[in-house]
Amino acid sequence: MVIGNIVDNITRMAETAADGVNETLFEPVIRLGVTGLSRSGKTVFITSLVANLLDRGRMPQFGAAAQGKIIAAFLQPQPDDTIPRFDYETHLAAMTGKNPHWPKSTRSISQLRLSLRVQPSGIISGLRSPRTVHIDIVDYPGEWLLDLPLLDQDFAQWSAQAIALANMGKRAELAANWFAQMKDVDVDARLDETVAQKLAKSFTSYLITSREAGFSACAPGRFLMPGDLQGSPVLTFAPLPIGTGKRGSLYREFARRFEAYKTKIIRPFFKDHFARIDRQVVLVDALGAIHSGPQAVNDLRNAMVDILSCYRLGQNGLFAPLFGKKVEKILFAATKADHLHHKQHNALSNIMQALLRDAKDRAEIKSVNTAAMAIASLRTTVEETIQHDGETLDCVRGTLLDTGKQAVMYPGELPEDPMDIVSIAKQGATDWLDNDYAIMRFAPADITLKAGDGPPHIRLDKAAEFLVGDRLI
Repeated sequence: MVIGNIVDNITRMAETAADGVNETLFEPVIRLGVTGLSRSGKTVFITSLVANLLDRGRMPQFGAAAQGKIIAAFLQPQPDDTIPRFDYETHLAAMTGKNPHWPKSTRSISQLRLSLRVQPSGIISGLRSPRTVHIDIVDYPGEWLLDLPLLDQDFAQWSAQAIALANMGKRAELAANWFAQMKDVDVDARLDETVAQKLAKSFTSYLITSREAGFSACAPGRFLMPGDLQGSPVLTFAPLPIGTGKRGSLYREFARRFEAYKTKIIRPFFKDHFARIDRQVVLVDALGAIHSGPQAVNDLRNAMVDILSCYRLGQNGLFAPLFGKKVEKILFAATKADHLHHKQHNALSNIMQALLRDAKDRAEIKSVNTAAMAIASLRTTVEETIQHDGETLDCVRGTLLDTGKQAVMYPGELPEDPMDIVSIAKQGATDWLDNDYAIMRFAPADITLKAGDGPPHIRLDKAAEFLVGDRLI
């Protein structure tokens, strides 16, 4: 067993070194991680980004495209043979074909390689031949990302933190059934598997309802998407009040299962996928959080702190592919900007910037290359101005997802000063002081794409420029 592990590690190091030499000397690779917090539109983002990089007619703020440097763009087989391919063609057909509809969300990791043939720029560009830059897009659930802070906690620390969080504000109502079951349990009693399963089930229900209520921090993530692990011991545990930890007790067994979750689920994801990413997009449904209330916004703020604390941040040198990569750039993107009139886009961007600034300060990360912006991966609405009770309202019109009928929406006026949102969220208020913010669920619009154009979007070109533009010069 030991010899086998040594050989496996040597083989892995040799393969990594070979890939690193090729990447460093011949064909650069940008490994772009894409994840999203609850209902942020991750599948739509990846599909639209790829479509608009293949057909760049709607990408004026993407420098390499605007300057005509990209000679060709094409898809290739992804380099990781054991990871499913992101089903780009099926998702694009769903979004832009007849009877357009939202594609199914991905529930596990997937990958796609997009290659760009780029003409070098500069004084001696005419003497240099075009080069190929590969963009490996790694798609993974946001719930997996929020699991990573658990690696630095033991069961007692995690339990105390999870119970304290569940006692805050509206979460306490959602956790009532779990708390009732936990109250009746003797944590030092001998393990009873029926009791263990009931506790795990009630805790999982609390996590699910919390996510549905607009909260972002809902870990462990695999409890929300168990897949083949459904019912396994590694997902059959829950936070507990402190116990003695005597052998054979419920507390001792739950602590063991928590460690198994870290060892068998979180660490393999970190080692095999997360630690190899050098650019990252985190998609956020900020409008949904604002609609859900101040506590959901504060929960999002805390989730962004946890996210920033997960990354090994810094700049990659020439030999980074050989010796290990750092995350050079992180983009926090507030999606669904098409649910707002363009006059409010700046306010949404400012709220995201404020949340990011606060997260960077609390995570003690000051000088990393991060950005926040408001985007729409697929534009579903048109803008419209109406008169209502003597007021002029800047609205959007689209097709409602539930009914298929056209509707005009005025979501409310976001404040010019983002701290009007963030400060109320920090205070733990249950409702906004002056305004409620409404959202509707829109279906994709019928569109006819011209040759050379990708799907309509808002600021996807600006996002692409931030994420990969510097590697295409």
